[in-house]
Amino acid sequence: MLVETPSPIRIVEQKTVWKRFIHLRTIVLEQTRADGRVEWLDREVHDHGAAAAVLLVDPARQSVVFVRQFRPGAFFGGHPDGFLLEVPAGLLDDDGPQQAVAREAMEETGYAVSDVRHVFDTFASPGTLTERVSCFAARIDAARREGSGGGVEGEGEDIEVVEMPIDEACGLIASGGIVDAKTIMLLQWLMLNRGEFA
Repeated sequence: MLVETPSPIRIVEQKTVWKRFIHLRTIVLEQTRADGRVEWLDREVHDHGAAAAVLLVDPARQSVVFVRQFRPGAFFGGHPDGFLLEVPAGLLDDDGPQQAVAREAMEETGYAVSDVRHVFDTFASPGTLTERVSCFAARIDAARREGSGGGVEGEGEDIEVVEMPIDEACGLIASGGIVDAKTIMLLQWLMLNRGEFA
């Protein structure tokens, strides 16, 4: 029998600091610690919605398809040029996660996906970000692009499509050529499940 217990966290106060593309709130929480002591925590929470990401795998060519694009957070966080190699991804907007990855794959790479499989959900930086990323793997035929890809021009996207062998892609994790968290996790999932794409 499951016994419900009261939450050790209580919201005391929350205030919107900024709301445009992101919703930034300051919050005050009351936390009851495991030893019974009560303390207050002042925090910020950054919310811009849930997202979905997809690893595009061509089993025949034993390759994966990534996108390379400028990421302001990486640039200001110390990445040399701010251009990251990563899996296609985007906010859900009004779609479900599986529909969102099909949309993003087509917009960003021009590839139609098949056999789309949900593999895990993740919070990449749960200390301040509410964003939950639903991660998928999907098959593509890298010889057949159905769209132009490159992103949505009206949204300021200028995306390069990059295909590479799976082994080369996995090697970029150790060398620092891939530093995006969702991409690293999806490649590691592929290493463990590569037989499914033989």
